[in-house]
Amino acid sequence: MTRGQTNTKDRLIKTAKELIWRDSYNATSVDEICAAADVKKGSFYHFFPSKAHLALATMDSCMQETIENYDDIFSRTRPPLERFTLMARHVYKKQQEISAELGHVCGCPYATLGSEIASEDEEIAEKISDICAKKTAYYETALQDLISEGLIPESTDVKIKSEEIFAFLVGQLLMARIKNDLSFIEHHLKDSVFSLIGVDQEVVASGQNQNRKKKKAA
Repeated sequence: MTRGQTNTKDRLIKTAKELIWRDSYNATSVDEICAAADVKKGSFYHFFPSKAHLALATMDSCMQETIENYDDIFSRTRPPLERFTLMARHVYKKQQEISAELGHVCGCPYATLGSEIASEDEEIAEKISDICAKKTAYYETALQDLISEGLIPESTDVKIKSEEIFAFLVGQLLMARIKNDLSFIEHHLKDSVFSLIGVDQEVVASGQNQNRKKKKAA
């Protein structure tokens, strides 16, 4: 594939990502994507047999970006509570950036696509299941480390709990999109995730105070 072809394909993916995220999959046509990307319709079908195949490519692109961010956020060099704190901060920052760029809160792109066409397209459904598994794997590792540190009970089922966290995040992002309001994500997401995990807030506050003292001493 030549550089020009690569640029055309990437432009289609980037444009589709923005339009589908801003509006919806069903509300976005191939003609609109081509016009916004300044790409001829014939070129579109050279790269993608259908709009659904382009949607899959946009999901791969979003997931690759997520993996790059989560590899850093959920690095095991960080304390497990810090990972969830950084995750909540990242979710808000990303939503804030997209909202400023596209004009309104857009929520979770996977949930938006999945709610529209997962029941109609097996490939999309499988892709969303794979994304869910990849994201919850980060949560599982952090939860296991919380158990090792004695911050949550040993009896915690990390697989179920990680799926609950994923579902909670998707739900809050959906509500933020419906209300076009990020205030809950900004002010309450972290504490709500901690509550869902079952972390004692006094322990969290104590740990934060100890970290501040260490920084001052340093």
